[in-house]
Amino acid sequence: MSYVIEILPQLLDGLKLTVLVFILTLILAIPLGMVMAFLLRIPVVKWFVNLYVWIMRGTPLLVQLIIIFYALPMVGPTLPRFPAALLAFTLNYAAYFAEIFRGGIKAVPNGQLEAAKVLKLSKWQTIRYIQMPQVMKIVLPSVFNEIITLVKDSSLIYVVGLGDLLRAGKIAMSRDVSLVPIMMAALIYLIFIGILTILSKKIEQGFDYYK
Repeated sequence: MSYVIEILPQLLDGLKLTVLVFILTLILAIPLGMVMAFLLRIPVVKWFVNLYVWIMRGTPLLVQLIIIFYALPMVGPTLPRFPAALLAFTLNYAAYFAEIFRGGIKAVPNGQLEAAKVLKLSKWQTIRYIQMPQVMKIVLPSVFNEIITLVKDSSLIYVVGLGDLLRAGKIAMSRDVSLVPIMMAALIYLIFIGILTILSKKIEQGFDYYK
């Protein structure tokens, strides 16, 4: 137990960076994915958005991290470790959220959109008052699945040398020749995901009035 107490501050320090990457990715990727989902309805840009989504979803996030941090400086600007990691996560998850929101938008009955036209609602009013409340209800389970996946994917930032939770556990494991640090890191991830799962259920229940 004394060993656990000794290494816990190191793991919690790594957890701070993991949580920061997680929160900033959500703040950036969800709105970007939502915008792209609506852009898919515009013929002029639909092809480009589909290509972007196909590339981001068709290649591993690990490869995207490596390209942005190690390969991009060869042809463009050199990004510091944290912005490079955040950019890779945002671009990757925005593509997944775009697909999720596209499915939600398609699921809204056309009759309701026609009714909005009859009521002479603007496009913005139709999106805000008719589409988005229903889309959010439809996509919430899928969105939270991606959010939980993001928690686990955040461990990939070690490839650019950032000291996240998993890297802190690996360092302690190698230094002390013990599996305890990595097991503790796994437990912290499990608790984090457990909290998000409970929160997701509460939020989904809050949208039950749309049934």
